[in-house]
Amino acid sequence: MKHNLNMLICAVLALATLEASAQIDFDTGEGYIQAQRKIHCSLKDNDPVTYMWQGRAYARVPGERDKQLFRVVGMNVRQCVTLNDAEKGEGYRMVSREIMLYQDPKTGEILRDWDNPWTGESVKVLHVANDPVNGRPTFPVGRNGKEQKFAPLVIDDVAFLTFEVPLFYTNVLGGDYQPYVGNTYHATEIFDFTGDINDIADLSKNTADINVAWVRIAPWLPWMKMGGRSGLMYFNAVGKKLGSWDDLPAVLKDEIRANYPDYTSPPPVDDTRPNETSWTYFKKYIDGQKN
Repeated sequence: MKHNLNMLICAVLALATLEASAQIDFDTGEGYIQAQRKIHCSLKDNDPVTYMWQGRAYARVPGERDKQLFRVVGMNVRQCVTLNDAEKGEGYRMVSREIMLYQDPKTGEILRDWDNPWTGESVKVLHVANDPVNGRPTFPVGRNGKEQKFAPLVIDDVAFLTFEVPLFYTNVLGGDYQPYVGNTYHATEIFDFTGDINDIADLSKNTADINVAWVRIAPWLPWMKMGGRSGLMYFNAVGKKLGSWDDLPAVLKDEIRANYPDYTSPPPVDDTRPNETSWTYFKKYIDGQKN
């Protein structure tokens, strides 16, 4: 009896050691999917994950010094679901929604109205409330037909992943003749994710501790009512993946509970709605004002 008990204990310990030492193989398509899921959401389906960030927003006008207009603080709550494709293998899709608040650059107070220093007009502030912001399906086999590999820059066990997203598409606030007269939406989003490569590789954890930096270069925000004035906006923010939604700063949790109650959880994984942007959201607001 004692011999059998010892054998059982040894077997359990061996299994625990094996599970603890299980690592993602970054050189395979399956490993690529696992690493991406651990960074952006979770290996477990329907497991909500929350990112948050904070930073500053500036204006650049030709012939003028750059001007800080706002502080910003934001969050994105998301979850993933497994997808299977006969040719591309087992991948996933991420669904999310996000809030970003514009704050007074000195006090951090959430702005409800803003005095435009160029026009002298007081305008209503429309905070970012994009629902949904869903990702495209991701599979082990990429668009080039080859198996994808997870290959970040690694320095002293810190993995760095950079994503530049150039945007150039028809502006929902423009007319039917944008190819001829301009006003096409033209912006760039830059994301930099960092995390411990060993943490990302560890299959005993469903998600990894990840930091994020975000830069955005874009036209004037539509609610600023800048018309055709020359200039642009740039944003610089840093943040991280949180342990839970409850770890958000109070300024976000209070605002969400008061005005955006859906943002305490992600959209359902079968969400098929088109993605929302600051411009589509503003168009809905303006069209609602007209009715």
